[in-house]
Amino acid sequence: MYRNSYQFITIIGILMGLTYLAGGGTVHAENLSLEQVVKGLQGTYEQTTDFKAHFIQEVTLASVNRKEREEGTVYYKLPQKMLWDYTKPVVKKLIINPTKAYLYVPQDKAVYVQDTGKLLKSQVLVRLLNGLGKVAEDFNLAFVNAKEPTDKEGHYLLSLTPKKGDMGVDRILVTIHKDDFTIIQCQFSDVYGNRTAVFFRNIVINNNLPDKLFQFKPPPKVEVYPMP
Repeated sequence: MYRNSYQFITIIGILMGLTYLAGGGTVHAENLSLEQVVKGLQGTYEQTTDFKAHFIQEVTLASVNRKEREEGTVYYKLPQKMLWDYTKPVVKKLIINPTKAYLYVPQDKAVYVQDTGKLLKSQVLVRLLNGLGKVAEDFNLAFVNAKEPTDKEGHYLLSLTPKKGDMGVDRILVTIHKDDFTIIQCQFSDVYGNRTAVFFRNIVINNNLPDKLFQFKPPPKVEVYPMP
């Protein structure tokens, strides 16, 4: 469980950088160039102070060729506050605030704790979460298929290649909503060959989420495991 939780938090660190972009405006995108899509994505990025969304996470484990599916609700608020509230198939919570990250697994009666600064080792992620970075500065962006830049529903398919090799992935594929530039899907493979896909639905932005969502106190009779 300890090792699996460490890998889980590493993956979430990547997702934090992505889901911070998952807020949105109301610009209608149609037949846009790559530059226009990137500009729309950046505009969404800059306007989002918090968001809530339903998510589905599918991880294909390379070592056993097995797919695991989880879902729940994700909440995010500037600066560096996040809650992944998993409801299926196992209840668990990942709570992140500017100082600590907690992975709480009730059925194991365990909480795994890590300093947020250590969780966010990637300079690119730290810049994204602090709102200091620009998408085009941190990633090389391109359409997945220049001849067919959208999927069947007209949403844009982008490839994000980190300019620095500190994210643990070579490439991230994102699907951007054609109307409001929200990221509705992302896919990547980690260094172990595990493939992760995350789908976001029912996105609500700038809803003044309360700070108490991102606070956590371990319940009684729960083991607390510090993580390096």
